[in-house]
Amino acid sequence: MKSLFEPEEDFFAPLGRALAQVEPALDLAEIARVLSVGSGVAQVAGFTDLHADELVRFPHGVMGIASNLREGRIGVIVLGDTARLRPGDRLRRTGRVVDVPVGEAMLGRVVDALGRPLDDGGPIEAEARRPVERPAPPIMHRAPVNVPLQTGIKAVDAAIPVGRGQRELILGDRQTGKTAIAVDAILNQRDSGVVSIYCAIGQRASAVARVVQSLREGGAMERTVVVVAGGNDAPGLQFVAPYAATAIAEHFMQQGRDALIVYDDLTRHARAYRELSLLLRRPPGREAYPGDIFYIHSRLLERATHLRDGHGGGSLTALPVVETQAQNISAYIPTNLISITDGQIYLSPDLFEKGHLPAIDIGISVSRVGGKAQLPAFRAVAGNLRLMYSQFEELESFARFGTQLDDETRAKLARGVRVREVLKQREHDHLGAPEQIAALLAATEGLFDGVDPDDVAASEEKVRQAVRNDLPDLAERITGGERLTDEDRETLLRRIRVALGQGGEGSDGNA
Repeated sequence: MKSLFEPEEDFFAPLGRALAQVEPALDLAEIARVLSVGSGVAQVAGFTDLHADELVRFPHGVMGIASNLREGRIGVIVLGDTARLRPGDRLRRTGRVVDVPVGEAMLGRVVDALGRPLDDGGPIEAEARRPVERPAPPIMHRAPVNVPLQTGIKAVDAAIPVGRGQRELILGDRQTGKTAIAVDAILNQRDSGVVSIYCAIGQRASAVARVVQSLREGGAMERTVVVVAGGNDAPGLQFVAPYAATAIAEHFMQQGRDALIVYDDLTRHARAYRELSLLLRRPPGREAYPGDIFYIHSRLLERATHLRDGHGGGSLTALPVVETQAQNISAYIPTNLISITDGQIYLSPDLFEKGHLPAIDIGISVSRVGGKAQLPAFRAVAGNLRLMYSQFEELESFARFGTQLDDETRAKLARGVRVREVLKQREHDHLGAPEQIAALLAATEGLFDGVDPDDVAASEEKVRQAVRNDLPDLAERITGGERLTDEDRETLLRRIRVALGQGGEGSDGNA
């Protein structure tokens, strides 16, 4: 009989079998050490082979981009919090560049500059990953910009039209409504099939939360991706954010879809890059910006285009935002971006203080694509709007001197005041093209001349309702891109007069 203390013969057999199945594996990695850590950058040494812009991994899951490659010392842009890094920490190569997840799974999500979710939607199961830096499409792959991107804002769609594939700069002093115009453009794509990407760079968390809330309330969040690099994030993340957002948008463009991207704003992006460059001991230039500050924005915005059908046929429209100081649009960064983009929408603080919202200065704003990216009916009605409005503003400035005015001049001033009232618009009040055309036609043809300026908004609402309810066929043809014939124009004017109680016959809606 065996003793109770005598072990069974096969007691250690399972352990032996497990040990037999274990095979040693070698983890080959090139390791370097941190020499010093600053605010957003680190100096490292020890790599014998490292590529420019390669991603490296620090302890605690912090990533970095190899930027300054020098013999014996490498400058790394840290994409995260440097407070947990210490001199002597080990880091290793990853063998890849910075990339982000792309695809349908990104829609409706709020992510950081590396594509990591910031909302409560769980992990992102993306179709693929794309590098954040990609060369812009060559010239021969690009098609002309001739399809309008309706913003729903009368002053923009009528006087400063934006086309799909265009780069239109939004600039102005702080708190003049730049973000509101960009968000309204996103909200107005509800039925257009355009995918939107909103990239917040250096913004306060409360400001980003308001934008996300506006997108959700407007029903636009399910077709929008929000990329956030907040003001409290590392400058490296703020620098990478717009490139990551562009990579996400390019995926949709190359699938043949139309995408809209908003960079809010590139002034903070330039400041983040200046901070990184100075910390990396790069030689400063004008206003302490590095010499390649123009290039970092040009290589970003050149990726926005309209592709030919043989290369996908999609488009990427860019609305970069830049902040000016004391209305100085000739400052360094605004001048650079004006020269890169295809036009600008300038928001005047003077108009904002007078309550003229949106505070768009039509005289300074311009679209270099022009009427080519505008519905034909818009061109027929608003073709001379800019000229007429500029003449009105000039007459108004002379009238302040109290000179004697003839009846014709008084009539031009009165009409100009009504046109200005029509161009006013509440935030998130998006108008379709037929309603905008009807309101502008009524103003330019003098149908509001007898209306008190304070009552123009109410009269305009009557005109809009008349077009929606009484002229559905004409509205559909306008939206479809058909020209506004003389007969259509007379039908529209007749219906407007009836709506305003100025006589005329009704229409049966089958213009």
